[in-house]
Amino acid sequence: MKFLYDLFIHILQSLLTVLAWVSPKMKLFVSGRKNLLRKLEHTIPQKKNKRLWLHAASLGEYEQALPIIRALKEKNPNLEIIVSFFSPSGYEIRKNNEWAICTTYLPLDTPKNAKAFLKIVNPDLILFVKYEIWPNYLKVIAKNDLPCYLISAVFRKNHFLFTKFGQFIRKALNSFNHIFVQDQNSLNVLNANGFLNASWAGDTRYDRVIQQLQQDNHLPIIKSFKKNHKLLVAGSTWPTDEKVILSSLNELPKDLKIIIAPHQVDENHIRKIESMLNVSYRRYSQIDLKSDFDFKLLIIDNIGILSRIYAYADLAYVGGALGETGLHNILEPAVFGVPICIGPNYHKYPEANLFKAAGALQIIENTTDFKKTINRMTSDEIYHKKLSEKTQNIVNQQAGATIRILNKIGQHLKR
Repeated sequence: MKFLYDLFIHILQSLLTVLAWVSPKMKLFVSGRKNLLRKLEHTIPQKKNKRLWLHAASLGEYEQALPIIRALKEKNPNLEIIVSFFSPSGYEIRKNNEWAICTTYLPLDTPKNAKAFLKIVNPDLILFVKYEIWPNYLKVIAKNDLPCYLISAVFRKNHFLFTKFGQFIRKALNSFNHIFVQDQNSLNVLNANGFLNASWAGDTRYDRVIQQLQQDNHLPIIKSFKKNHKLLVAGSTWPTDEKVILSSLNELPKDLKIIIAPHQVDENHIRKIESMLNVSYRRYSQIDLKSDFDFKLLIIDNIGILSRIYAYADLAYVGGALGETGLHNILEPAVFGVPICIGPNYHKYPEANLFKAAGALQIIENTTDFKKTINRMTSDEIYHKKLSEKTQNIVNQQAGATIRILNKIGQHLKR
């Protein structure tokens, strides 16, 4: 089975090289790894203090680890942190990382790459985030007796790992010193499959969004746009979401202001959204504080401010679950006590299941559902208040994953 896995990685490497000719994302994936190990030998400074290697697939997983990074750095100011990403969508946004002495792509999972990378990085503690299970890296890590933990992990009964074909990767779970899972169901799945090196810690994203409350969330343009109106923020939307939202605009309350922050902000997609609009609108990039804010809808055509925009929302629609692209982060609006609605494809997301079970999440199947839900949320103050309280209570109750993880891993950074 190991032979087949290694063969797959080599075939994948060749395939990605071909795809790089037609896909900008794959081009970054391939070019970012060209002569990478040689470059790292010169860019990673000589080790002077304890060193943490954190690996995340992409930006979302990195954000999950941030509370732990912050806490470790507070306790160990001289801690050297090296961050690696699998995906360009993580690396390209966080390559200039304030917390890390080096941010890099992770070389593909071959025995040769794993040995060379670990020799260069020379970590005292290793954290992999969520789904990152790389057998060759984990084998070298275990052979060198390096402490390695999987944090914010999620497992389901039908997970590939627990099939016949996932057996080789599944065995690699034994290489982790400990696995911290987000929810009880994940722990049950691991235990049922014979893995006892695991415990429930919770989702570090709750701690992450609580930190957002302590930051400056002031956005003058959003404040001027909202004025005294109620505000619906549709965040991280995809075309399937936008079709439902934009076709409903004329049947929503006239005094309701709307912000749409699409996941894709390229010019072609923004123009497509504009072509579907039959209300007054502006792009965020085209206005300033001197602008006339007497328009219905604001399109956010940049990235990086959505989490702060939610601070102004009275209600939120979080995209990704109406189609098959995957639900985006409902905790970003939740921390501000904003009632949330999403599409129906949410069941593999523990946080969404938790909110739904508590009656703090409204499910939108179609345009009719959307209009009905938004109209009720804006007209029924008691209903809105109950949803807001439930939402905020869940966030507060679920906080603390960072502390639970730190209590276990902190020992490895003591001198």
